[in-house]
Amino acid sequence: MLRFWEKRIKTGIITENIIFDKEIENIKKELKDRIKKHFAGSLAIRMVDSGSCNACEAECNALSNPYYALERLGIRFVASPRHADVMFLSGVVSMNMYHHVIDCYNQIPNPKWVIAIGDCVKDLGIFEKTYAIKGNDLKIDHYIPGCPPSPNDIIQGILDFLKKIKGE
Repeated sequence: MLRFWEKRIKTGIITENIIFDKEIENIKKELKDRIKKHFAGSLAIRMVDSGSCNACEAECNALSNPYYALERLGIRFVASPRHADVMFLSGVVSMNMYHHVIDCYNQIPNPKWVIAIGDCVKDLGIFEKTYAIKGNDLKIDHYIPGCPPSPNDIIQGILDFLKKIKGE
């Protein structure tokens, strides 16, 4: 047991990336400041899965854990589109989900934006020529690439989106 603790003390913490942590903290600070300025401190997001493999949703769920803690920045995921400012759209838009996606979009109060998450929304991936895919007719205001995008990519994508809508 003593050897374990000697090795542990000599090695130190190896799971943290100090440079990366400082970089993400700077991004989070800028994101919080922009949300406070442009959305009165609260940005509500409605996540819509329109036929994905749920990998993008899993990454968005990771944004709620204590490491990323988007709630502290003023970003929250809402259950009702009537409470949302932004719609996150993930997955290919299947025939079964098409009307639900359009209905959700129509229920979001103006001004409203659509952020596409993942590669499926952009190019339909391997499902491009199947009968069950309707495709996206909505105007995508911002696109966050990746299959799936990491939580860091999503945070950076939200920051880029906020810069874009304010014309920076």
